[in-house]
Amino acid sequence: FMILGDQCTRHCRFCNVRAGLPVPVDPEEPRHVAEAVQKLGLNYVVITSVTRDDLPDGGAAHFSAVIKAVKASGNDRDKAIQVEVLIPDFKGKVTALETVIDAGPDVINHNIETVAGLYSAVRPEADYQQSLDLIRNVRERSEIIKTKSGIMVGLGETPAQLTATMQDLFDHGCQILTVGQYLQPSTKHLVVEKFYTPGEFEDLEALARQIG
Repeated sequence: FMILGDQCTRHCRFCNVRAGLPVPVDPEEPRHVAEAVQKLGLNYVVITSVTRDDLPDGGAAHFSAVIKAVKASGNDRDKAIQVEVLIPDFKGKVTALETVIDAGPDVINHNIETVAGLYSAVRPEADYQQSLDLIRNVRERSEIIKTKSGIMVGLGETPAQLTATMQDLFDHGCQILTVGQYLQPSTKHLVVEKFYTPGEFEDLEALARQIG
């Protein structure tokens, strides 16, 4: 589920989410998401959002409310509902991150997206080290919550850069890593520099497992 509207305050050059003035936060959204989870009979729920730099806490309190509502909706079922959140960087505000941690999600995911050398082209309004620090801050504050990140390939990164990024993520406490092929959503977005073969993805998996 994507919460907090459908317009983003940032302009990442790989993403097809609309950028512009976001809508006001819907106070009924936590209840609506929980009801949808119940109707669909889900046991594992992923909650993500647009980036909301216009909000003082980046939307952290709203994430918290949605997590709690979804968790509570599983109280009358046989199996507890697991919740994974894919969160923005909250501009590095640790208090906002702690609001999400305190809500008790099972997994906190924050995508590194690309290698450090491509940040200015791919994520000009984000900061590589800030994203790494977010993952480290989760690990330092919770022994229960799993940490996760994702990276796209095909944007022009080198093997050495990919290796360094995987190592950086591991060194900052990332436990789960996803690697996916970047696809160009429109002619206005960054072009695909390389399509990775299934065999190359297997090599990346072996590399990641070797790192840890």
